Amino acid sequence: MKKFVAGIVLSVSALALAACGTSDEGSSNGSGNGSELKELKVGASNTPHAVILEQAKPLLEEKGIELVIEEYTEYVMPNQDLDSGDLDANYFQHIPYLELQIKDHGYDFVNAGGIHIEPIGIYSKKYKSLDELPDGATVLMSNSVADHGRVLSLLEAQGLIKLEEGIDKTAAEVKNILDNPKNLQFDADYDPALLPQMYENEEGDIVVINSNFAIDNGLNPIEDSIAIEGSESPYVNVIAVRAGDENKEEIKALVEVLHSKEIQDFIVEEWGGSVVPVE
Repeated sequence: MKKFVAGIVLSVSALALAACGTSDEGSSNGSGNGSELKELKVGASNTPHAVILEQAKPLLEEKGIELVIEEYTEYVMPNQDLDSGDLDANYFQHIPYLELQIKDHGYDFVNAGGIHIEPIGIYSKKYKSLDELPDGATVLMSNSVADHGRVLSLLEAQGLIKLEEGIDKTAAEVKNILDNPKNLQFDADYDPALLPQMYENEEGDIVVINSNFAIDNGLNPIEDSIAIEGSESPYVNVIAVRAGDENKEEIKALVEVLHSKEIQDFIVEEWGGSVVPVE
């Protein structure tokens, strides 16, 4: 009987040790130090933001950070979820849009670092160049007010309109057009995510599309657009965080990884100029 009881005790002890060993393995971050990964949850547009973040995952894991990516197909919820604390950061918006969101909604957000530029492009199924546009041509554009100055600045750079002198062009509106020789008609009632489909449906004469939505719908902004924004664009896409969080080690590590040569080379190779990394 004593031998039997001893056998049970040894078996239970062995199982306990095995269980402990399993627990230790499960908490390892893969770098061999046995510590648990710190979770960092970032909201992002599908393309190119989430694609870029996927490339950053293993680099962040080496730094002890588990990157969790929440994908969004529109521009409202990522800031709401950051404000509520459901996200640690988001990566989908350019600086003028972030500044307008802060102004309109009172968000206590800051820019933790600029990552890339997505040149906005002009597309047309009807015309091969802007020179072919007829008098009274219709311009379809985003209903996002933060995009209007960007669109108008591009049209001015292409010689189609002239804006009032001395205005902040990132905040320009249609009413700020001083000269419109082709009498362009502006229709700005559309969700930016719908504009690629409107282009495919041959609606309007020209359609101005953000590159993330263009790429997401199989368009190549360099090859398919008839005009595209230059590299001097102020519309840098950034990592946005709640004020104070920009000093957290996880956020600093995220920005550092996204600025790394490995990620910047990936951006250039993956999109060939349709997405331009910034340092």
